[in-house]
Amino acid sequence: MNQPSVQSEPILRAVNLVKRFGGLTAVNDVSFDIYAGEVVALAGDNGAGKSTLIKMISGVYRPDGGHVYLDGKEITMASPLEARGLGIETIYQDLALCENLDATVNIFLGREPTMRLFGVFKQVDRAHMLAESTKVLNRLDIHIPNLRRPIRQMSGGQRQAVAIARALYWNARLVIMDEPTAALGVPEQRKVHELVGALKRQNVPVLLISHNLQDIFAVSDRIIVMRRGQKVGDMRTAQVTDDDLVAMMVGST
Repeated sequence: MNQPSVQSEPILRAVNLVKRFGGLTAVNDVSFDIYAGEVVALAGDNGAGKSTLIKMISGVYRPDGGHVYLDGKEITMASPLEARGLGIETIYQDLALCENLDATVNIFLGREPTMRLFGVFKQVDRAHMLAESTKVLNRLDIHIPNLRRPIRQMSGGQRQAVAIARALYWNARLVIMDEPTAALGVPEQRKVHELVGALKRQNVPVLLISHNLQDIFAVSDRIIVMRRGQKVGDMRTAQVTDDDLVAMMVGST
């Protein structure tokens, strides 16, 4: 896999992040950087703190300690909507797509362009949505026959493509993907790998959370390992084996 672009400033910098729930410290003093065009995998067993960590970055939780910087500027987020406004897009396992609506509507959901009908009435500009959706999917080298079909009629890989196209169209600075291949068959898993590669070619950094070691080794440039709320490893993917990774995750090394 290609190396990320060399630059002095990371797109995202997390510094000494802490999150507590009562007497439980779910994330304890975790720091890391992500650079443009870099795919970073976040690995760890259940309860390692991965989900809590990404929820602090995506605006779901406010950190109890530490700082988050985007493009060198410190940011604070009170909600996922604020995070999206800053360019941090999170694609969860359920994709947060409206299954009864088509791909174009899902890409523009909540931000639909309008036009004047007879110079008076406003209506959604569906032709513009279709044209722009086609353009962004072409950037990902994805062809979906009939974008007017409801999302529920699309395959898992096509749904992932729509969710990623939405993030790319709205100029995401960072895309977080949470277990993107869960419940997908092997061919569709490969399609997701291709989509991650497409984001990388667009110079968009990706933070990938996965229990699937095949995913991690197939697409990531770097792996951050969490265990019991702490960061216990941060290494280039090419310099570690799956046995090394499992040992760090379970604490046998």
